[in-house]
Amino acid sequence: MSRVVPAAALSAPRGLAVVKTAARVTLAVVLMLPPVRQAFAAAGFTWLYLMALAFALALAGVPIVRAVAARWEVLDVPAARKVHKISTPLLGGAAVYGAFAATVLVNFSFSLQLKGVAVGATMVVVVGVLDDVYDLPARLKLLGQALAAAVTMAYGVTLNVVPSGLPAATTLNVLLTLGWFLTVTNALQFLDGMDGLAAGLGAVAALFFSMAALQTGQRYLMFLAAPLVGACLGFLPYNFRPGRTASIFLGDAGASFIGFTLAGLAVMGEWAQNDPVVALLTPMLILAVPLFDIAYVGIVRIVTGKVHSVTEWLAYTGKDHMHHRFEALGLNRPESVLLIVAIAATLGLSALLLKFATPPEAVLVLVQAACILAIIAVLERVGRGRGR
Repeated sequence: MSRVVPAAALSAPRGLAVVKTAARVTLAVVLMLPPVRQAFAAAGFTWLYLMALAFALALAGVPIVRAVAARWEVLDVPAARKVHKISTPLLGGAAVYGAFAATVLVNFSFSLQLKGVAVGATMVVVVGVLDDVYDLPARLKLLGQALAAAVTMAYGVTLNVVPSGLPAATTLNVLLTLGWFLTVTNALQFLDGMDGLAAGLGAVAALFFSMAALQTGQRYLMFLAAPLVGACLGFLPYNFRPGRTASIFLGDAGASFIGFTLAGLAVMGEWAQNDPVVALLTPMLILAVPLFDIAYVGIVRIVTGKVHSVTEWLAYTGKDHMHHRFEALGLNRPESVLLIVAIAATLGLSALLLKFATPPEAVLVLVQAACILAIIAVLERVGRGRGR
């Protein structure tokens, strides 16, 4: 005998979804009210307000973007090199970008450098969305990212690593800045291969950039990093769900946006006065995990003969990144993600210690960071053997 399910039971999940959506939208609207913003500012919690607003906007925006992606069939289809088993909507990064952009537009007076990073990041998002929809060739994506970096540099967002007294210092600094933007952007994108990883690393890195900015008296930059923390955290409930599969992915648009914005924050900041070593190492330690991964994977691919040219390196796809190796060691996916995020947080703490360290203490901090990365390299080598 078949059992008739009451109509009320069928409508209950839909009704609960409506209530959740209304609560998310209400939270975002309430936080945008001027009296609420003023109350946070009066209590000295501007940073918390910016993070909370971006979090609420992302939390409310992701389901909308997910519905649009599903309707337009912008899906990440399972493949041999991917870890998910069912087709999953992309474009989650559009909601992260929207939450960050809306928070910044409402609360910030744009400096020239912020305009540059904003324009460049928007260009990267557009290229990423096109890639999510049409699967652009790797060369075309890289060209779009390079153009975005060039536009950002035109607004004065450039590194000053090479002393001005040396020949061709300006040209070298421009080339180093271009390389920095492309490396960090793609490093985050390459790590977007497991639920919660790219967004989790983005939130941790933005948090430590904000803390490092506070250490160095850069309140503007401290507040600017807060919305990125909130936007990434607002996305995670839909993407990092231990025991369940993700309901949406960042896509190339989201991962590249997070990477490009973090690269911009690093260049905008003045991380130490009269100490170029600390100024250089602070952002590198905060971003050590993605930087190490892209360097290690690139070297291994060349040494093992998997790639022989830049074109092959751009087009190559495989399960040879840090998260794949940790999974091969026996960790499940949530454990792998949490371990990598914890490593990133540990290296971020090392970056904060550099500011007040004496020279011997700074050396010890750097040795500690090197030891952590060496442990990762050993684990990856073991994982590479077991993953064959």
